[in-house]
Amino acid sequence: MAVQPALERRAETLIGDDEMMRRASLQDVPTLLALMEEFYAEAGYVLDRTLAGAAFEALLSDEHLGYVWLIDEDVRTVGYVVVTLRFGMEYAGIIACLDDLFVVPASRNKGFSTAALAEVRDFCTARGVRAMTVEVGVDNAPAQAVYRRTGLVVAPNRQVLAMALASPAHAV
Repeated sequence: MAVQPALERRAETLIGDDEMMRRASLQDVPTLLALMEEFYAEAGYVLDRTLAGAAFEALLSDEHLGYVWLIDEDVRTVGYVVVTLRFGMEYAGIIACLDDLFVVPASRNKGFSTAALAEVRDFCTARGVRAMTVEVGVDNAPAQAVYRRTGLVVAPNRQVLAMALASPAHAV
């Protein structure tokens, strides 16, 4: 794809001059695991680091599966975004699922999540992605507000149903 280098450069400096969002690499897995562990702990889950590490390695090794970004504030990593991809007949193409978005509590309410979501949306649009989805807890009003600011809304006449075919990366 001819626009790939420009998109990659843009993904390196997504949020601004002092803050950055950058594509994660395999070397970032320990940082991603630490952030994910903190994210899951907020919901009362214990992270299976082995399973989560393998998932990050698989995702970071194959762009057909999705993308991972780290959110940096100055020289400190303060969050991450995971987008996975699937094909959807309803949209006749690729759909991006915002799988994880986390910013550490000390860096919240500074616009990182909103800016990251806007840039992820633009990145996906440039890649030809036809729609974005996200699952959010019905009682998670702060996350819902961030998602709505970026244009994500409740899909009419839709309900998420799930069937676990394997153990999740967390335990309650």
